Amino acid sequence: MYSKMILGIAAVFVAGSAQAGDAEAGKKLFEQRCRACHMIQADDGTPIQKGGRTGPNLYKVVGRVAGSEDGYRYKASIVEAGQKGLIWDEASLEAYVQDPSGFLQEYLGDSGARSGMTFKLKKGMEDVYAYLASVAN
Repeated sequence: MYSKMILGIAAVFVAGSAQAGDAEAGKKLFEQRCRACHMIQADDGTPIQKGGRTGPNLYKVVGRVAGSEDGYRYKASIVEAGQKGLIWDEASLEAYVQDPSGFLQEYLGDSGARSGMTFKLKKGMEDVYAYLASVAN
């Protein structure tokens, strides 16, 4: 019973924390820092945020299994993380974007794990997360 109560409190915290970010500020940061490599394109092909194709499409990334976007060639480590259960939520996306390879090394317990993402966003990821969550609804 105690563990169910803790899980309930954690769920409320996670749901509330997604609203802590500023989606409008996240959109601006995405335009400045993320769209060089990433686009956001709806399932029907409608562009939400034009951008690069070096990284995967970030439409509906929130809640997606890591390394699973159709048509994108991921590095082996991110695919392995997805196979081991990594689902992109606020905490995992924020940690990953701050240090992609470091995050994968810790998650997989493999000091040789590497991400294809070399950019690190040290500040503002809570806003980018709010923006990404807002465009998929």
